[in-house]
Amino acid sequence: MNNVLVDAAVSRTRTTFLALFAVILAGSVARCAIPIEAEPRVEVPFFTITVIHEGISPEDSARLLVKPLEIELRTVEGVEEVTAFASEGAATVMVEFDADYDLDIALSDVREAVDRARPELPTTAEEPIISEQNTDSFPIIQINLVGDDVPERMLFDHAKAIQDAVETVPDILEARLQGEREEVLEIVVRPAQLEAYGMTNEQLINTVVRNNRLIPAGSLDTGQGRMSVKIPSVIEEADDLRDLPVLANGDSVVTLSDVAEERRTFKDRISHARVNGQRTISMNIIKRSNSNVIDTIDRVKAEVARYEPNLPNRVSLFYTQDASPRALQQVTELEGNIVTALALVMTIVVAAMGLRSGLIVGVGIPISFLFALIFIYLFDYTFNFMVMFGMLLGLGMLI
Repeated sequence: MNNVLVDAAVSRTRTTFLALFAVILAGSVARCAIPIEAEPRVEVPFFTITVIHEGISPEDSARLLVKPLEIELRTVEGVEEVTAFASEGAATVMVEFDADYDLDIALSDVREAVDRARPELPTTAEEPIISEQNTDSFPIIQINLVGDDVPERMLFDHAKAIQDAVETVPDILEARLQGEREEVLEIVVRPAQLEAYGMTNEQLINTVVRNNRLIPAGSLDTGQGRMSVKIPSVIEEADDLRDLPVLANGDSVVTLSDVAEERRTFKDRISHARVNGQRTISMNIIKRSNSNVIDTIDRVKAEVARYEPNLPNRVSLFYTQDASPRALQQVTELEGNIVTALALVMTIVVAAMGLRSGLIVGVGIPISFLFALIFIYLFDYTFNFMVMFGMLLGLGMLI
């Protein structure tokens, strides 16, 4: 069989050279298109379910949040382990499946189990959040904004602007802030004025809640077309709150500003972020699956550099947990090992078999690698240390 292939290749030189050229071209294109990562993507059926319930104690969280979820999740086929944590204001349940279990089926089963447990949860609890855990969930780089003598609102505004800019990069899945506080509109009631108008705190709260709802208004058919009708019923700005009618007193209307004061502020801090002992707002950058980690980080840094001139002198920006140098170093070192091994093989073959045989071997090995890169690209693998190590072992087997 081998002689037939060799005879066919020798007798059809043009076809052979055309096939070699196609392999070299396709392999080179595949090498440029294959994403580079430090580690291979590992898909493990591991999920986290988080339920938020403000003000609930750890004991009540275990009884009212964790237990209903645990009961349903333990009945799911393929579940290997269920681990739960109850804390103040929240509950977290982690579900691990067998490594061979299908990821999509596992996710569907977990969602169905959570849906079955939902009626048993308190009505005041937020919707359960199901998140899949894999190697792509870890940040590839962290952006830090530091300014101890800068107002928190200024630091937060710049962090949000950088977050919006970074999330425009196509290969970025999410830019997640840490150390920030959620901005809110706070209402400070003036008891004397409220009592003068004969109102109670409950009446004021109910009025604000009723006027901060999303109301579907439908559409209006004019005969010439259909138009959507929108009712402005959601409080978005401080002016919306300030001018909100709360009571009709004869011919006059009492607004919220008559009985209370509104101000923009932040929620109580529930997390802290510090770098080198300084208060900071950090941004964890999560890339999309099978994206080139080096190119993605370069694009992120380019977006940040474009915004950096807008930062005041008192705010400093720097990076931590940058994954690109490590990924580039690993790939470069393994590529260097392959080139070194190829050079040693060429030297030995030329010394033992002569220049002509050595050149044939020297040309054949790189073409074999380019041929392998085509299939690595087609199978949607990334260029990581496992692939490079496998190619290094393949070089030894080929020799």
